[in-house]
Amino acid sequence: MEYFVNCNTASLAPYANPLDKTRVEHLFRRLGFSASAATVNQAVGQSATALVDSLVDAALALPPLAAPAWSTWTRADYPEDDDAARPIIRDQIATLRLDYTQSLLDNNLRDRLSFFWSNHFVTEIDIYDGPAFLFEYVNCLQRNSLGNFKTFVSEIGLTNAMLYYLDGVFNNGNNPNENYARELYELFTLGDGNGYTEDDIIEAARALSGYTDRGDVQWTPVAFNPERHDTGAKTIMGQTGNWGYDDTIDILFDQRPNEIAQYICLKLYEYFVHPDSNDDAGNAQTIISGMAATFVANNFEIAPVLRQLFKSEHFFDENAIGVIIKSPFDLYLHMINETGFAYDQTNISFALESASLVGQTLFDPVDVAGWERDRQWINTNFIIGRWLTSEVVFEGFFQANQEQFRTLAMDLVGPADSNTSNPETVVSAIVDKFLPKGLLTAQDFENAMSVFKIEDVPENYYGSDYIPGGLGLWMLAVSPEVPQQVFLLLMYLSRQPEFQLK
Repeated sequence: MEYFVNCNTASLAPYANPLDKTRVEHLFRRLGFSASAATVNQAVGQSATALVDSLVDAALALPPLAAPAWSTWTRADYPEDDDAARPIIRDQIATLRLDYTQSLLDNNLRDRLSFFWSNHFVTEIDIYDGPAFLFEYVNCLQRNSLGNFKTFVSEIGLTNAMLYYLDGVFNNGNNPNENYARELYELFTLGDGNGYTEDDIIEAARALSGYTDRGDVQWTPVAFNPERHDTGAKTIMGQTGNWGYDDTIDILFDQRPNEIAQYICLKLYEYFVHPDSNDDAGNAQTIISGMAATFVANNFEIAPVLRQLFKSEHFFDENAIGVIIKSPFDLYLHMINETGFAYDQTNISFALESASLVGQTLFDPVDVAGWERDRQWINTNFIIGRWLTSEVVFEGFFQANQEQFRTLAMDLVGPADSNTSNPETVVSAIVDKFLPKGLLTAQDFENAMSVFKIEDVPENYYGSDYIPGGLGLWMLAVSPEVPQQVFLLLMYLSRQPEFQLK
C-alpha cells in the first residue's frame, strides 16, 4: 500500500467551484458510508456550501433510533433461569447491532459521526453486558453527535455503560477510583499529558464520586448516592471548592478550552481528511488551529466546525481524495451503498460478521483507546480476509440477481452511454466509482479491461468507437454476457490496493 504523505496546502476558505462527480463521491465517502450513483448524480453541480449545509441540517434534524420495548429492562424482566435469559439478551443485542448498522447505511453524516464518537467515548459491551445500557449509550451518541461537545461529555459520563466500563460505579468518596477521571482528561477531552496533572486526576476522581447506587437488581440504572460522595474541598486545575460532577466538567471547559478544541479538532481532521496531521509538506496544523478557533468561538458546538471543514478548499483538495484506508465497516458498507443493489438483514449480518473477522466488532472496540485505524487495518491476515469476504459479498449479490450488475453499469455510464458498444466506457465508469483515485498505471487499467472482455465475447463484437471496423454486436443494455462481465470486474477490483482506499 502506497504511503500517502499529507501534501495538502489548501486553506479553510470555502471551495468555490461547482462540485464535480469526483468531489461529490469524496464527500459521501467521508461524510457517510458512500452513496449510490443516483444520489451522487443528484448532487453534481451543486456548491459545496449548499450541499454540506443540507447534509448537516438533515443530520441535526434526524431523530435517534426508536426505543425498543426492552430499553428499560433490568434483569428482573428476563426469565429467572440464566439459560433461558441468555438467548433473549443475545437476540436483543444482535437486533440493536442490525438496526444501528442500517442507520449507518441510511443516515450519512449523523451516524458517521455517532460511529466516530463510539471510538472516542469508548465502551465495550462485554464489560457491562446489558442491552438496555447499550441502547442508552447508542442513544446518547446519536443525540449528541453534532451537538454541543461539553453537553456530550457530561451526558456520556453518566450513561450506565460508561459508569460500569470505567469503574464510576465503584468510585466511593472514602475510596476514590481514578479510572474515569483519568480517561476524561487523557482520552476524551485533552489528550495524554496535555493540560492536567496527576493531582488533577486525583481531585477530579473525588469530585466525580457518588454515582454508585446500583439498586438490588442487575442492570438497574445507576443513581447518585450522596452518602458515597466526597464532600471535602478539592483543587482541580487551580480551582478550589466542594466540587461535584457538574463542577468538574465546568472547570475543565472553563480552564482548558483551547486545549480541548485543539485535541478534538485534530481527531476530527485525522478521521475525515487525512490520517497524518504532522507532515511538514502540508498545512494540517494550520487547518486544525482554524477549526479549533471556530470550536471555541461557537461554545463547543460541533456542527459549525464540520460545516467549515467540509465546505473548505482543504477538504476538497486533490491531496485529500483517496488517502484514507477503509475501516472494515467502510469496506462492506461502501459496497452495499455504492452498488445500490437490493439487500436485506442477511447482507447486513454478513457485513457485521466480516468486520469482526478483520478487526472491528461493533460496540466492542479492542480497548479504551478504541480501534486501531488507517494503516493498522492492513496486515497479511486482514488483507486476505478483506479480499475473500469482499468476493463473497459480490458473489451473493450475483446469485441473488445477475441483472442488477447490468443496471449498475448503465447507471454509472449514464443515459447517453446506456447502450454503448465500447467496453472502455464501462470499465472506466466502474473503476471511477469504486476506486477514488482510479488505478495507478495504464497497465493496471489494461489488466482490468482484460478481465472485463471475457472470451465469450469475440473482440470484433465491440463497437467501432473502440475497434475501427468493429461490428458493435456487443451492447451494454442487451448483451447477455454483461452481468457476468461486470461481476468479474468487481471481483478483480476488490483485490486491488486502490479498492482499500476512500
